[in-house]
Amino acid sequence: MSTHKYTLSLVFLLVFTTFHQAIAQDRLLSLEEAKSMALSNNKKIKKADKTIEAAKAAKASVYASDKPFVEASGMGVHVGDPINTLLPEFFANASLGVTQVIYAGGKINTAKKMSSTAVDLYTSQKELTDSEVLLDVETTYWQIINVKSKVELANKYKALLTELLKDLTNSYNAGIIYKNDVLRVQVQLNQAELDLTKANDGLKLLKLKMAQLTGMPNIDFLVKDTISNNVILLDEVSQSTAIDNRPEIKMLKKAVEIEELQSKILEADRKPTIGLNVSGIYANGKQINFTDGSNDLTSYYGLLNVNIPIFDWGSRKQKVKEQEFKVEAQKLELEETEELLSLQIQNAYLELQQAIQKVEITEKSLQQADENLRLNQDRFDAGTVTGKDVLEAQVLWQQAYSDVIDAKANYRINEANYKKAIGDFK
Repeated sequence: MSTHKYTLSLVFLLVFTTFHQAIAQDRLLSLEEAKSMALSNNKKIKKADKTIEAAKAAKASVYASDKPFVEASGMGVHVGDPINTLLPEFFANASLGVTQVIYAGGKINTAKKMSSTAVDLYTSQKELTDSEVLLDVETTYWQIINVKSKVELANKYKALLTELLKDLTNSYNAGIIYKNDVLRVQVQLNQAELDLTKANDGLKLLKLKMAQLTGMPNIDFLVKDTISNNVILLDEVSQSTAIDNRPEIKMLKKAVEIEELQSKILEADRKPTIGLNVSGIYANGKQINFTDGSNDLTSYYGLLNVNIPIFDWGSRKQKVKEQEFKVEAQKLELEETEELLSLQIQNAYLELQQAIQKVEITEKSLQQADENLRLNQDRFDAGTVTGKDVLEAQVLWQQAYSDVIDAKANYRINEANYKKAIGDFK
């Protein structure tokens, strides 16, 4: 009886495991789902989020710097001969102080602006990271579809070669053709088998990359889309609008602002600073109060600190000049980046146009190769052409079909590249 129960449990476990694996393998992954998962799970994006949080924490710290600081301290003391003739042998004291910056040459307000600008800069950097990761996801997605289509093509091509090999083998056995005609097809069939193995290996590697980008635990998924015939040329966007949309430009503009604010902070170092401190103290020890000989002492003191820079051999002045040069260098980098991005946008649009033309040309070639294969197959069946002619037609058809797959996948990738180039990639 126990053996019977064990067998049933084992069967149930195997069925459940198989069913679970089938569900996992049958999961369809769309492009939008892949992007959404990447935005939630990708390590680069998470790192960018943490950088923003760090910048916000730094901002909160800076904004607290103009508020009063409250500090407390305590101390216990034991003294020996001969100091105990002047002070109690045992005593303790505590103090509570409040410090307030009254004037710092505008440095604190400038630091506040700088910390806010830094948050904006890291937010733009996060936007750049998002677009780079999403482009990588979309590129990988269409590469998977490309290779998957190549696998399907390889199987179709193998079926054609197998059928041709069967016909030629029959002809050879009947003494109609020579053996080299059969061997030629066998070699091509072996090559097709090798290409199929490479394609399957490439598909696995691309799935592993997709899993890493999106945070998926395994590669038990199928892509939802296929290579479609929907090829549309996007409208060309204004150069100035596209450049302003790029996160790189937003980052560099914020970097210029930070450098300019840093100049103001260095200017503030040449101005006076004023600070106020008020502290209360309490001490307890034998006859520690020197006014009446009691064991308790309470008092307070106030301190106004004024620091005025007078002469430093021009050190602070040179630091300001150094920072001014850094500001100019940052502005030049911004201008150069705008020029380079303009070229990148134009190049991306040209590549998109070329990709569309390539789709049109390869589709026309495939139609011609398809017709050529059909005619050669009909003539072979009629006995007017040899197996070599059919084999050549099949090779041309396979290459033309492969070129169409590459062209359509390349169009999708170039379309994504152009959207990223104009700052409209989501």
